[in-house]
Amino acid sequence: MGEWQFLTDQVLPRLNQGVLISLALIVPAACIGFCFGLALGVARVFGPAWLRRIGDAFTAVIRGVPLIVQLMVLYFGLPNIGIYLDAFTAALAGFIMCTGAYQSEYVRGALLSIKQGQTRAAYALGLTRLQAVLWIVAPQATRRALPGCGNEIIYLIKYSSLAYLITCMELMGEASRLVSHTFRPTVIYLAAGLYYLVMVTAATWMLHRLEDHYAIPGFGRPKQ
Repeated sequence: MGEWQFLTDQVLPRLNQGVLISLALIVPAACIGFCFGLALGVARVFGPAWLRRIGDAFTAVIRGVPLIVQLMVLYFGLPNIGIYLDAFTAALAGFIMCTGAYQSEYVRGALLSIKQGQTRAAYALGLTRLQAVLWIVAPQATRRALPGCGNEIIYLIKYSSLAYLITCMELMGEASRLVSHTFRPTVIYLAAGLYYLVMVTAATWMLHRLEDHYAIPGFGRPKQ
């Protein structure tokens, strides 16, 4: 069988199945992870002392432990204490926690960059602390954190390939399974790499458009 026929008849159909699972992991993990990171970042800056300590500890643990170890604990470790997650759910939970912890750092930095005078002005207008954070500080910080958070989403696309190690057969899992059956790794892994390149390129383009749309005049790169 020629390389082209092998690619079109066997490789692409299997990789197409895998990329659907990858997208089913990446899209909700990116959306939920961003919201989680935003909430965690706000809690770490404006929350009470006990909540800040919990947020800092959670972030330190998640950032300090390799993602593959977290996935192994979620899938293989939790059943020892009576918690059973299927491979997809374990992978999704791991990605959400990981990307949320990293994004909270971008959000925290953006929140600290907002001048305190704006918060004082909000208090002078009669807003509560919660209202000032939700309506004055957080929207500005979110816009400033977009480049960093977008970069984390790019990383999420690439480290989603770890899901197959806990038997969630996404793009990389399908590629590896096909290699084990056909022993033709060059074509298969090059095709899988092209899929990841396309996803990263598309995400980069969309994130740049989003950054341009919400760009703050005089801060960061100018709108195109």
